[in-house]
Amino acid sequence: MTGTTPRGAGTDPEVACPVSPVLDIVFSRWTTPILWALNEYGRQRFVELQRNIGTITPKVLTQRLRQMERDGLVGRTYYAEVPPRVEYEISDLGRSLAPIFAALVEWSGENLPKVARARQEFDGSDAPVAVTRSRGPAGAAG
Repeated sequence: MTGTTPRGAGTDPEVACPVSPVLDIVFSRWTTPILWALNEYGRQRFVELQRNIGTITPKVLTQRLRQMERDGLVGRTYYAEVPPRVEYEISDLGRSLAPIFAALVEWSGENLPKVARARQEFDGSDAPVAVTRSRGPAGAAG
């Protein structure tokens, strides 16, 4: 991720890291469990979706579903019945994230044990850890 603007010169975060907007959309706290539940179980009513996710509150689920509908990841269908019925389903755009999630599942299978070992080694160390900054040309901080 290189650019022509010097470090710390007021670079737009989206320019500095073009993945940031995607991470904000897709990896918000409840987005992935909601997408997974809708993909796994298909079209669902609010209460079914909440039950399939588990620990999410109704308020948070409502907020996330609204945001995901706004982002085009989820579709909402309102049925004018008595009582009214609303169903949610994953959209084609939401479904298009499947390869990304599959890659993350593969990565986690290969690397989470390594992360666990690194954490164990780090946490088990009694020695203080020195933090140093690398220096670029002419001693510039890097």
